[in-house]
Amino acid sequence: MQSIESKIIASISKCGRGSVVFPLDFAGYGEPKAVQKAFERLTADKKIIRVARGIYCYPKIDKKLGLGILYPTFEEIAIAIAKRDKAKIVPTGVHALNKLGLSTQFPMNVVYFTDGSPRKIKLQEERGIEFKHTAKKNMAFQNDFTMLLTFALRELGEGNITDEQLTHVKALVSQYPFESIKNDFKLIPAWIRKIILSAYE
Repeated sequence: MQSIESKIIASISKCGRGSVVFPLDFAGYGEPKAVQKAFERLTADKKIIRVARGIYCYPKIDKKLGLGILYPTFEEIAIAIAKRDKAKIVPTGVHALNKLGLSTQFPMNVVYFTDGSPRKIKLQEERGIEFKHTAKKNMAFQNDFTMLLTFALRELGEGNITDEQLTHVKALVSQYPFESIKNDFKLIPAWIRKIILSAYE
């Protein structure tokens, strides 16, 4: 008879290296305490790694450069949490600016707006992920790029965008057909709509 940890690692292995998993995903494998103990044993055996409380990863291993265990990125962890919670998320603040190439700064805490539950997750030293709740209507965008751009430019604020940033934004916008963006205009502030429209002139 297979042990709980054998069943769990077999299932995790099918997900592939780099997969972020949660003990709750394996509730059907046994009692909660037994599943948690199995995760602790798999961690002790270095078959998986613990990245935060209740969050684990079946890590990628870099053998080519000798880097060893490769930890999942904050974004990979955030996406896995959102998928588990069936929630929608979008980067905001400095993280949103960084993703769009509008800032070279990388925040201590990566912040996302979500239509799910607000929470903070500590990952490395003082760094972590924060989910801030916002109304579903604020995330009703059809185009993920438009949503990210809107939150990023709101972070900068009207009148605070440099010429260099404006040129960069126009280049990004021009990669998307106007038809794929226009349906989101009702959710975008007028001053940001003006910037987007200027990219198609």
